[in-house]
Amino acid sequence: MKVLLDTNTLLLFAVGSGRLSPRVRNLIEAQEDELIVSAIVPWELVIKSSAGRLELPDSAATVYRSILAEIRGRELAITAEHALRVSSLPALHADPFDRLLVAQALVEGVPIATNDRAIQRYAVDVIW
Repeated sequence: MKVLLDTNTLLLFAVGSGRLSPRVRNLIEAQEDELIVSAIVPWELVIKSSAGRLELPDSAATVYRSILAEIRGRELAITAEHALRVSSLPALHADPFDRLLVAQALVEGVPIATNDRAIQRYAVDVIW
């Protein structure tokens, strides 16, 4: 199975947070599934950390590369199809990063590992 991981899920895993569901933690640790990380994730890390809304232990680039290597994740580029799919989504979520993740999951036909309740309101498969 392929699974798209959202930014928060990656960060919760990286810090060993108890807020990460056991199901998602096992999915990541088992590395039996193809773990997909959107190109939106490093962009979100950079923007939120530079705006002071996210504190990282190192640069966004270092943190991102470290997590991606640890989980053996595959990067998913943002395509025009992904970006255009956002326009057909209902306005259930104000965060443009998360709306693009939903669009990518729908276009790629994969579930999203997230605890974001707003994402769960879309017609997308969510794992948590």
